[in-house]
Amino acid sequence: MTTASQTTTPTLAPQAGAAGPQPAACTGLPDQSTLIRIGRSCICYQTRMTAHAVTRAYNRALSPLGLEVTQFNILAALAVAKTGSVTALSDALALDRTTMTRNLKRLESSGLVRVSSGPGRAVRPELTEAGIGLLAAAIPLWESEHGKMETAVGVQVWTETREGLRTIRRALKDCES
Repeated sequence: MTTASQTTTPTLAPQAGAAGPQPAACTGLPDQSTLIRIGRSCICYQTRMTAHAVTRAYNRALSPLGLEVTQFNILAALAVAKTGSVTALSDALALDRTTMTRNLKRLESSGLVRVSSGPGRAVRPELTEAGIGLLAAAIPLWESEHGKMETAVGVQVWTETREGLRTIRRALKDCES
């Protein structure tokens, strides 16, 4: 039996080979102003909250067709890029390969995408006629929702935000190299 005096504070184990300072022992919550500043300024937190809100809005708009915005983006990318592999499609949409594979399997089971074998272990996804038809039906719904969002924030704000997000993605990609 563990008593209150024997209870230890859980800590995250450092990853093998992790460099840098280790977390200090917990002495209580950080001050509220620090936590508020983090919540207001954290790029990750702010972009994730925004991405979730935008995703919900597009999903609502596309729901009459039984389609989610991630699926819409995959269908559109397949229609435009004619990508030769799952990896290329994953890279184009900034999704990890396992997420892309899971989404492609759902689209394939719905008859919207056909996945054929390529050289070696490669697979090549492509739209079926049903996928082309659903994409065509979804575009007016997407355009309507996009227009609402652009009007709500203003064209100039959206243009500046889009360029800012692209700058962040490029900068982070350069950091990974």
